[in-house]
Amino acid sequence: MSSSFSKRFAPTPFYIIRGYATESSGEHDVIIIGGGPGGYVAAIKAAQMGLKTACVEKRGSLGGTCLNVGCIPSKAMLNNSHLYHQILHDTKNRGIDVGDVKLNLTNMMKAKDTSVKGLTTGIEYLFKKNGVEYVKGSGSFKNEHEIDVKLLDGGERTLKGKNIIIATGSEATPFPGLEFDEKRIVSSTGALELKEVPKKMIVIGGGIIGLEMVNLFYRID
Repeated sequence: MSSSFSKRFAPTPFYIIRGYATESSGEHDVIIIGGGPGGYVAAIKAAQMGLKTACVEKRGSLGGTCLNVGCIPSKAMLNNSHLYHQILHDTKNRGIDVGDVKLNLTNMMKAKDTSVKGLTTGIEYLFKKNGVEYVKGSGSFKNEHEIDVKLLDGGERTLKGKNIIIATGSEATPFPGLEFDEKRIVSSTGALELKEVPKKMIVIGGGIIGLEMVNLFYRID
């Protein structure tokens, strides 16, 4: 196939087919609802392609469940709990005597929060670098091209966009009659914010998060 034929019949990218929004129009080419792994990646890519892009996120920090209350904080806690457990039970067998080993759950939580903050602020930097407008608030559809946003710092704002991407992710679902109080009946999010180690714990669910919670609290018990 000749190069001239390929150029003639190559598919035209969608962002060239239609006109761009302009700064003065107040309209975005793309609005993404949700700043998790799906939303923030889409926002950065769209901006890199030259589209005027906004991302609406209600949590107040980017990265979604994974970076804020899932993969990253749980892995930070698992790693530190492993070190604690190893120092407590394994160093003697390796010829290392360690005395007065104590768990400081408050500082372990702070170390987890430091890891999370470093990554979430890193995404904010990428937004600024690529020109993505970051809107902190809860978005809902006004119509097919307008999004009403209840801003976290108070007030409301309406965003207008030619294209809308929904990347709202998921939330933990309680059992009927066993609503989360994040004290005695906790979600995986609440489990990562406990102020003390429970004497007993029942974990409902044997998926990745459930297994991580079992290992974490078993090690530091």
